[in-house]
Amino acid sequence: MTTQIFQFVGVAFVTAVAAILVKSTKPELAFAVTIAGSIILLLFALEIFRGSIDIFTEIAETTGLNSTIVKTLLKMVGIGYIVEFSAGVLHDFGQDSLADKLIFCGKLIILVLAVPILESVLGLVNDLLRLIA
Repeated sequence: MTTQIFQFVGVAFVTAVAAILVKSTKPELAFAVTIAGSIILLLFALEIFRGSIDIFTEIAETTGLNSTIVKTLLKMVGIGYIVEFSAGVLHDFGQDSLADKLIFCGKLIILVLAVPILESVLGLVNDLLRLIA
């Protein structure tokens, strides 16, 4: 993990310097350079996260949780990170309004994904209350 943070920092700095250098001659390409660097960073991060998915699957099997709940939770976290990352890029390019709309849409998607989990939790609470009564 330690070496990967240096990769992240290196890609970020190289992208920033390249975007600054290109901006003086071809401003429209600076945007493309920044997007390319951002995508590379995102792909590096996803590769690290992919290795951790097995841990979550193991936790679900050990605790007896439904695997769809764990998958849904991972989707929710992934959506949150991707939306935050993308909104940050949009903010960098002065597209604050668009970034805010993207964040709103991400929150709506997470809310929709949370409904089945909420139903499951409420069903569990209902079953517990029936056992107590």
